[in-house]
Amino acid sequence: MTAAAIGKPTPASAETVESYSGEVVYFYAFDVAYEMHRRPIQTLLGQPVVEFALDTNKRAPRQHTFFRPNTVRLPAMERITPNGPLRLERVIKILPVGAISITIRVPFTVKSLDELTSYHDLRFGDGTYLYEEVRRLANEVREELEPFFVRPVDGSLRDEEAYTVFCLNAQSGSANRCEDWLKLHRREVAALLTEEVDHGRLSDQEVEESTGKWLSYYEQDLVVIDWDAALVIDEPRFFEEALYLIEMANLQLAELEAYDRLLDGAVERSYRDIGARKWSTFKTIGIPRDLRELRIDLARLSDELLNTTKFFGDWHMARIYQALSDRFHLEEWHRTIDEKLKTLDELYQLLRSEQNNRWMLILEVSIVVLFVVDLAMLFVRIH
Repeated sequence: MTAAAIGKPTPASAETVESYSGEVVYFYAFDVAYEMHRRPIQTLLGQPVVEFALDTNKRAPRQHTFFRPNTVRLPAMERITPNGPLRLERVIKILPVGAISITIRVPFTVKSLDELTSYHDLRFGDGTYLYEEVRRLANEVREELEPFFVRPVDGSLRDEEAYTVFCLNAQSGSANRCEDWLKLHRREVAALLTEEVDHGRLSDQEVEESTGKWLSYYEQDLVVIDWDAALVIDEPRFFEEALYLIEMANLQLAELEAYDRLLDGAVERSYRDIGARKWSTFKTIGIPRDLRELRIDLARLSDELLNTTKFFGDWHMARIYQALSDRFHLEEWHRTIDEKLKTLDELYQLLRSEQNNRWMLILEVSIVVLFVVDLAMLFVRIH
Protein backbone atom coordinates (compact mmCIF):
# COMPACT_ATOMS: atom_id res chain seq x y z
CA MET A 1 0.00 0.00 0.00
CA THR A 2 1.19 3.49 -0.69
CA ALA A 3 1.40 6.53 1.53
CA ALA A 4 -0.50 5.98 4.79
CA ALA A 5 -2.49 2.97 3.64
CA ILE A 6 -1.74 1.27 6.93
CA GLY A 7 -2.35 4.15 9.24
CA LYS A 8 -3.36 5.07 12.74
CA PRO A 9 -7.07 5.16 13.53
CA THR A 10 -7.68 8.83 12.78
CA PRO A 11 -9.82 10.41 10.06
CA ALA A 12 -6.78 12.20 8.68
CA SER A 13 -4.92 8.95 8.02
CA ALA A 14 -7.94 7.48 6.25
CA GLU A 15 -8.07 10.44 3.88
CA THR A 16 -4.40 10.13 2.88
CA VAL A 17 -4.80 6.64 1.44
CA GLU A 18 -3.99 6.89 -2.27
CA SER A 19 -4.18 3.23 -3.28
CA TYR A 20 -3.67 -0.35 -2.20
CA SER A 21 -1.23 -2.54 -4.10
CA GLY A 22 -0.36 -6.20 -3.79
CA GLU A 23 -1.55 -9.46 -5.27
CA VAL A 24 -4.43 -11.90 -4.98
CA VAL A 25 -3.27 -15.50 -4.55
CA TYR A 26 -5.73 -18.27 -5.45
CA PHE A 27 -5.14 -21.81 -4.17
CA TYR A 28 -6.96 -24.76 -5.76
CA ALA A 29 -6.37 -28.21 -4.26
CA PHE A 30 -7.43 -31.37 -6.11
CA ASP A 31 -7.40 -34.99 -5.00
CA VAL A 32 -6.52 -37.01 -8.12
CA ALA A 33 -5.34 -40.41 -6.86
CA TYR A 34 -4.88 -42.60 -3.80
CA GLU A 35 -1.16 -41.89 -4.00
CA MET A 36 1.63 -41.54 -6.55
CA HIS A 37 4.54 -43.74 -7.57
CA ARG A 38 7.89 -42.50 -6.33
CA ARG A 39 9.40 -42.38 -9.81
CA PRO A 40 10.92 -38.97 -10.59
CA ILE A 41 8.89 -36.63 -12.78
CA GLN A 42 11.15 -34.74 -15.16
CA THR A 43 8.74 -32.42 -16.97
CA LEU A 44 5.09 -31.42 -16.83
CA LEU A 45 3.27 -29.52 -19.58
CA GLY A 46 6.63 -28.88 -21.21
CA GLN A 47 8.18 -27.25 -18.12
CA PRO A 48 10.88 -28.68 -15.80
CA VAL A 49 9.83 -30.15 -12.46
CA VAL A 50 11.89 -29.05 -9.45
CA GLU A 51 11.69 -29.80 -5.74
CA PHE A 52 10.00 -27.07 -3.76
CA ALA A 53 12.18 -25.11 -1.36
CA LEU A 54 11.00 -22.36 0.95
CA ASP A 55 13.37 -19.54 1.79
CA THR A 56 12.44 -18.80 5.38
CA ASN A 57 13.34 -15.50 6.99
CA LYS A 58 13.08 -16.76 10.56
CA ARG A 59 14.93 -19.40 12.55
CA ALA A 60 13.82 -22.90 11.47
CA PRO A 61 14.90 -26.50 12.12
CA ARG A 62 17.02 -28.23 9.53
CA GLN A 63 14.63 -31.12 8.95
CA HIS A 64 11.67 -30.52 6.63
CA THR A 65 8.78 -32.41 8.25
CA PHE A 66 6.21 -31.96 5.52
CA PHE A 67 6.30 -33.38 2.00
CA ARG A 68 8.65 -31.61 -0.38
CA PRO A 69 6.23 -31.27 -3.28
CA ASN A 70 7.50 -31.18 -6.84
CA THR A 71 6.87 -27.75 -8.33
CA VAL A 72 6.26 -26.57 -11.88
CA ARG A 73 6.20 -22.91 -12.85
CA LEU A 74 4.21 -22.31 -16.04
CA PRO A 75 4.60 -19.30 -18.34
CA ALA A 76 2.57 -16.29 -17.22
CA MET A 77 -0.68 -15.46 -19.03
CA GLU A 78 -2.19 -12.11 -19.97
CA ARG A 79 -5.99 -12.00 -19.71
CA ILE A 80 -8.51 -9.22 -20.21
CA THR A 81 -10.91 -8.68 -17.29
CA PRO A 82 -13.50 -6.04 -16.31
CA ASN A 83 -10.68 -4.57 -14.20
CA GLY A 84 -8.46 -4.27 -17.28
CA PRO A 85 -5.61 -6.50 -18.49
CA LEU A 86 -4.15 -8.75 -15.79
CA ARG A 87 -1.05 -10.92 -15.64
CA LEU A 88 -1.63 -14.41 -14.21
CA GLU A 89 1.31 -16.33 -12.75
CA ARG A 90 0.69 -20.09 -12.50
CA VAL A 91 2.46 -22.62 -10.27
CA ILE A 92 1.63 -26.31 -9.80
CA LYS A 93 2.66 -28.40 -6.80
CA ILE A 94 2.51 -32.21 -6.92
CA LEU A 95 2.26 -34.16 -3.67
CA PRO A 96 2.99 -37.91 -3.40
CA VAL A 97 -0.24 -38.39 -1.42
CA GLY A 98 -2.13 -38.10 -4.71
CA ALA A 99 -2.96 -34.40 -4.65
CA ILE A 100 -2.10 -31.38 -6.75
CA SER A 101 -2.28 -27.71 -5.86
CA ILE A 102 -2.60 -24.99 -8.49
CA THR A 103 -1.64 -21.46 -7.47
CA ILE A 104 -2.65 -18.39 -9.47
CA ARG A 105 -1.16 -15.01 -8.55
CA VAL A 106 -2.70 -11.79 -9.86
CA PRO A 107 -1.18 -8.37 -9.06
CA PHE A 108 -3.47 -5.42 -8.40
CA THR A 109 -3.59 -1.73 -7.59
CA VAL A 110 -6.92 -0.39 -6.31
CA LYS A 111 -8.16 2.73 -4.56
CA SER A 112 -10.26 0.95 -1.92
CA LEU A 113 -10.74 -2.47 -0.38
CA ASP A 114 -14.26 -2.59 -1.83
CA GLU A 115 -12.77 -2.84 -5.33
CA LEU A 116 -11.08 -6.12 -4.39
CA THR A 117 -14.37 -7.94 -3.81
CA SER A 118 -14.74 -8.64 -7.53
CA TYR A 119 -11.45 -10.57 -7.43
CA HIS A 120 -13.09 -13.41 -5.48
CA ASP A 121 -14.67 -14.85 -8.65
CA LEU A 122 -12.36 -13.40 -11.26
CA ARG A 123 -14.14 -13.07 -14.59
CA PHE A 124 -12.42 -12.73 -17.95
CA GLY A 125 -13.47 -10.65 -20.92
CA ASP A 126 -14.80 -13.68 -22.83
CA GLY A 127 -17.31 -14.44 -20.05
CA THR A 128 -15.39 -17.35 -18.52
CA TYR A 129 -14.17 -17.48 -14.93
CA LEU A 130 -10.80 -18.19 -13.39
CA TYR A 131 -11.95 -21.42 -11.74
CA GLU A 132 -12.99 -22.78 -15.16
CA GLU A 133 -9.51 -22.03 -16.48
CA VAL A 134 -8.01 -23.74 -13.43
CA ARG A 135 -10.14 -26.87 -13.89
CA ARG A 136 -9.06 -27.14 -17.53
CA LEU A 137 -5.45 -26.86 -16.40
CA ALA A 138 -6.03 -29.45 -13.65
CA ASN A 139 -7.44 -31.89 -16.22
CA GLU A 140 -4.37 -31.42 -18.42
CA VAL A 141 -2.11 -32.08 -15.42
CA ARG A 142 -4.17 -35.12 -14.44
CA GLU A 143 -3.95 -36.66 -17.92
CA GLU A 144 -0.19 -36.17 -18.16
CA LEU A 145 0.48 -37.52 -14.65
CA GLU A 146 -1.85 -40.52 -14.95
CA PRO A 147 1.04 -43.03 -15.47
CA PHE A 148 2.35 -42.00 -12.03
CA PHE A 149 -0.97 -42.49 -10.22
CA VAL A 150 -1.79 -45.38 -7.90
CA ARG A 151 -5.55 -46.00 -7.98
CA PRO A 152 -6.54 -42.75 -9.71
CA VAL A 153 -9.88 -41.18 -8.84
CA ASP A 154 -12.59 -42.63 -11.07
CA GLY A 155 -14.69 -40.46 -13.33
CA SER A 156 -14.38 -36.74 -13.86
CA LEU A 157 -12.25 -34.40 -11.79
CA ARG A 158 -13.75 -33.86 -8.35
CA ASP A 159 -14.61 -30.43 -7.00
CA GLU A 160 -11.63 -28.39 -5.94
CA GLU A 161 -10.91 -27.05 -2.47
CA ALA A 162 -10.38 -23.34 -3.15
CA TYR A 163 -8.97 -20.58 -0.95
CA THR A 164 -8.24 -16.94 -1.75
CA VAL A 165 -5.58 -14.78 -0.10
CA PHE A 166 -5.42 -11.00 -0.50
CA CYS A 167 -1.84 -9.82 0.02
CA LEU A 168 -1.36 -6.10 0.67
CA ASN A 169 2.09 -4.57 0.44
CA ALA A 170 3.29 -2.88 3.62
CA GLN A 171 5.90 -0.15 3.61
CA SER A 172 9.35 -1.15 4.84
CA GLY A 173 10.28 0.77 7.97
CA SER A 174 6.87 2.42 8.31
CA ALA A 175 5.92 3.62 11.78
CA ASN A 176 2.24 2.86 11.21
CA ARG A 177 0.69 -0.08 13.02
CA CYS A 178 -1.32 -2.78 11.25
CA GLU A 179 -3.39 -3.38 14.36
CA ASP A 180 -4.57 0.22 14.31
CA TRP A 181 -5.29 0.01 10.60
CA LEU A 182 -7.44 -3.10 11.18
CA LYS A 183 -9.44 -1.34 13.89
CA LEU A 184 -10.16 1.48 11.46
CA HIS A 185 -11.00 -0.76 8.47
CA ARG A 186 -12.43 -3.83 10.19
CA ARG A 187 -15.81 -3.60 8.50
CA GLU A 188 -14.24 -3.26 5.03
CA VAL A 189 -11.95 -6.22 5.73
CA ALA A 190 -14.91 -8.34 6.83
CA ALA A 191 -16.78 -7.47 3.63
CA LEU A 192 -13.72 -8.37 1.55
CA LEU A 193 -13.31 -11.77 3.21
CA THR A 194 -17.02 -12.63 3.01
CA GLU A 195 -17.40 -11.32 -0.58
CA GLU A 196 -19.97 -8.68 0.37
CA VAL A 197 -20.18 -5.69 -1.95
CA ASP A 198 -21.74 -3.33 0.62
CA HIS A 199 -19.82 -3.50 3.89
CA GLY A 200 -22.41 -1.26 5.56
CA ARG A 201 -24.98 -4.06 5.50
CA LEU A 202 -22.90 -6.44 7.61
CA SER A 203 -23.93 -6.88 11.22
CA ASP A 204 -21.45 -6.24 14.00
CA GLN A 205 -21.60 -9.93 14.89
CA GLU A 206 -20.59 -10.99 11.36
CA VAL A 207 -17.80 -8.42 11.29
CA GLU A 208 -16.48 -9.77 14.58
CA GLU A 209 -16.77 -13.39 13.42
CA SER A 210 -15.10 -12.88 10.04
CA THR A 211 -12.17 -10.89 11.40
CA GLY A 212 -11.92 -12.55 14.81
CA LYS A 213 -8.89 -14.68 13.97
CA TRP A 214 -6.21 -12.08 13.29
CA LEU A 215 -2.54 -12.32 14.19
CA SER A 216 0.40 -9.95 14.13
CA TYR A 217 4.09 -10.37 14.92
CA TYR A 218 5.71 -7.08 13.99
CA GLU A 219 3.84 -3.79 13.94
CA GLN A 220 3.87 -3.80 10.13
CA ASP A 221 2.50 -7.31 9.51
CA LEU A 222 -0.98 -8.76 9.89
CA VAL A 223 -2.85 -11.95 8.99
CA VAL A 224 -6.65 -12.15 9.13
CA ILE A 225 -8.03 -15.65 8.52
CA ASP A 226 -11.58 -16.56 7.56
CA TRP A 227 -12.93 -19.93 6.38
CA ASP A 228 -12.88 -19.04 2.65
CA ALA A 229 -10.35 -16.21 2.34
CA ALA A 230 -7.56 -14.46 4.20
CA LEU A 231 -5.87 -11.07 4.28
CA VAL A 232 -2.09 -10.84 4.62
CA ILE A 233 -0.28 -7.54 5.12
CA ASP A 234 3.51 -7.57 5.05
CA GLU A 235 6.49 -6.65 2.95
CA PRO A 236 6.26 -8.65 -0.31
CA ARG A 237 9.47 -10.57 0.41
CA PHE A 238 7.89 -11.99 3.58
CA PHE A 239 4.63 -13.26 2.03
CA GLU A 240 5.87 -16.73 1.14
CA GLU A 241 5.92 -18.36 4.58
CA ALA A 242 2.29 -17.53 5.36
CA LEU A 243 1.19 -18.40 1.81
CA TYR A 244 2.91 -21.79 1.92
CA LEU A 245 1.31 -22.54 5.28
CA ILE A 246 -2.15 -21.63 3.94
CA GLU A 247 -1.60 -23.75 0.83
CA MET A 248 -0.56 -26.80 2.85
CA ALA A 249 -3.53 -26.47 5.20
CA ASN A 250 -5.84 -26.23 2.18
CA LEU A 251 -4.26 -29.38 0.72
CA GLN A 252 -4.68 -31.20 4.02
CA LEU A 253 -8.37 -30.29 4.01
CA ALA A 254 -8.75 -31.62 0.47
CA GLU A 255 -7.06 -34.90 1.42
CA LEU A 256 -9.14 -35.33 4.57
CA GLU A 257 -12.29 -34.80 2.51
CA ALA A 258 -11.06 -37.42 0.03
CA TYR A 259 -10.42 -39.97 2.79
CA ASP A 260 -13.82 -39.18 4.25
CA ARG A 261 -15.48 -39.94 0.89
CA LEU A 262 -13.48 -43.15 0.65
CA LEU A 263 -14.65 -44.25 4.09
CA ASP A 264 -18.25 -43.27 3.34
CA GLY A 265 -18.19 -45.67 0.40
CA ALA A 266 -16.62 -48.41 2.51
CA VAL A 267 -19.18 -47.98 5.31
CA GLU A 268 -22.04 -48.06 2.80
CA ARG A 269 -20.69 -51.26 1.23
CA SER A 270 -20.29 -52.87 4.63
CA TYR A 271 -23.90 -52.14 5.59
CA ARG A 272 -24.99 -53.56 2.24
CA ASP A 273 -22.92 -56.69 2.73
CA ILE A 274 -24.23 -57.29 6.22
CA GLY A 275 -27.82 -56.66 5.15
CA ALA A 276 -27.48 -59.08 2.24
CA ARG A 277 -25.60 -61.64 4.39
CA LYS A 278 -22.71 -61.94 1.92
CA TRP A 279 -20.53 -64.26 3.90
CA SER A 280 -18.15 -65.23 1.09
CA THR A 281 -14.63 -65.73 2.40
CA PHE A 282 -13.18 -64.42 -0.84
CA LYS A 283 -15.10 -61.16 -0.50
CA THR A 284 -14.07 -60.51 3.09
CA ILE A 285 -10.51 -61.79 3.09
CA GLY A 286 -9.14 -58.54 1.63
CA ILE A 287 -11.06 -56.26 3.96
CA PRO A 288 -8.60 -56.32 6.90
CA ARG A 289 -5.75 -55.59 4.49
CA ASP A 290 -7.63 -52.60 3.02
CA LEU A 291 -8.34 -51.29 6.51
CA ARG A 292 -4.66 -51.61 7.44
CA GLU A 293 -3.66 -49.60 4.36
CA LEU A 294 -6.18 -46.91 5.22
CA ARG A 295 -4.94 -46.76 8.80
CA ILE A 296 -1.31 -46.41 7.68
CA ASP A 297 -2.17 -43.58 5.28
CA LEU A 298 -4.28 -41.81 7.88
CA ALA A 299 -1.51 -42.17 10.46
CA ARG A 300 0.89 -40.54 8.01
CA LEU A 301 -1.57 -37.74 7.34
CA SER A 302 -2.08 -37.32 11.09
CA ASP A 303 1.66 -36.89 11.51
CA GLU A 304 1.61 -34.14 8.91
CA LEU A 305 -1.25 -32.40 10.71
CA LEU A 306 0.77 -32.45 13.92
CA ASN A 307 4.21 -31.73 12.47
CA THR A 308 3.61 -29.11 9.80
CA THR A 309 4.27 -26.18 12.12
CA LYS A 310 7.56 -27.68 13.30
CA PHE A 311 9.04 -26.91 9.90
CA PHE A 312 8.70 -23.21 10.50
CA GLY A 313 10.28 -23.36 13.95
CA ASP A 314 8.39 -20.21 14.73
CA TRP A 315 5.71 -19.54 17.30
CA HIS A 316 3.96 -16.99 15.09
CA MET A 317 3.74 -19.44 12.18
CA ALA A 318 2.40 -22.06 14.59
CA ARG A 319 -0.32 -19.62 15.64
CA ILE A 320 -1.26 -19.00 12.01
CA TYR A 321 -1.48 -22.72 11.37
CA GLN A 322 -3.65 -23.22 14.46
CA ALA A 323 -5.99 -20.47 13.27
CA LEU A 324 -6.20 -22.15 9.85
CA SER A 325 -6.82 -25.52 11.49
CA ASP A 326 -9.65 -24.02 13.52
CA ARG A 327 -11.23 -22.36 10.48
CA PHE A 328 -10.95 -25.53 8.38
CA HIS A 329 -11.96 -27.81 11.30
CA LEU A 330 -9.02 -30.10 10.49
CA GLU A 331 -9.04 -31.80 13.90
CA GLU A 332 -12.80 -32.41 13.66
CA TRP A 333 -12.34 -33.92 10.19
CA HIS A 334 -9.68 -36.24 11.55
CA ARG A 335 -11.83 -37.30 14.51
CA THR A 336 -14.72 -38.01 12.15
CA ILE A 337 -12.50 -40.20 9.98
CA ASP A 338 -11.20 -42.07 13.03
CA GLU A 339 -14.77 -42.74 14.15
CA LYS A 340 -15.68 -44.10 10.71
CA LEU A 341 -12.65 -46.38 10.80
CA LYS A 342 -13.78 -47.70 14.17
CA THR A 343 -17.27 -48.26 12.76
CA LEU A 344 -15.79 -50.19 9.84
CA ASP A 345 -13.71 -52.29 12.20
CA GLU A 346 -16.76 -53.14 14.29
CA LEU A 347 -18.91 -53.96 11.26
CA TYR A 348 -16.36 -56.28 9.72
CA GLN A 349 -15.56 -57.87 13.07
CA LEU A 350 -19.27 -58.66 13.25
CA LEU A 351 -19.13 -59.98 9.70
CA ARG A 352 -16.10 -62.12 10.50
CA SER A 353 -17.65 -63.38 13.74
CA GLU A 354 -20.83 -64.43 11.93
CA GLN A 355 -18.76 -66.11 9.25
CA ASN A 356 -16.69 -67.98 11.85
CA ASN A 357 -19.85 -69.10 13.63
CA ARG A 358 -21.22 -70.44 10.38
CA TRP A 359 -18.01 -72.37 9.68
CA MET A 360 -18.09 -73.77 13.22
CA LEU A 361 -21.67 -74.90 12.67
CA ILE A 362 -20.68 -76.55 9.37
CA LEU A 363 -17.76 -78.31 11.08
CA GLU A 364 -19.96 -79.52 13.94
CA VAL A 365 -22.57 -80.84 11.50
CA SER A 366 -19.80 -82.52 9.48
CA ILE A 367 -18.49 -84.24 12.60
CA VAL A 368 -21.97 -85.46 13.50
CA VAL A 369 -22.54 -86.73 9.94
CA LEU A 370 -19.19 -88.54 9.96
CA PHE A 371 -20.05 -90.08 13.33
CA VAL A 372 -23.43 -91.27 12.01
CA VAL A 373 -21.80 -92.67 8.85
CA ASP A 374 -19.22 -94.48 10.97
CA LEU A 375 -21.95 -96.01 13.12
CA ALA A 376 -23.89 -97.04 10.03
CA MET A 377 -20.85 -98.73 8.51
CA LEU A 378 -20.15 -100.50 11.80
CA PHE A 379 -23.78 -101.68 11.95
CA VAL A 380 -23.56 -103.01 8.38
CA ARG A 381 -20.35 -104.96 9.16
CA ILE A 382 -21.91 -106.55 12.24
CA HIS A 383 -24.89 -107.77 10.24
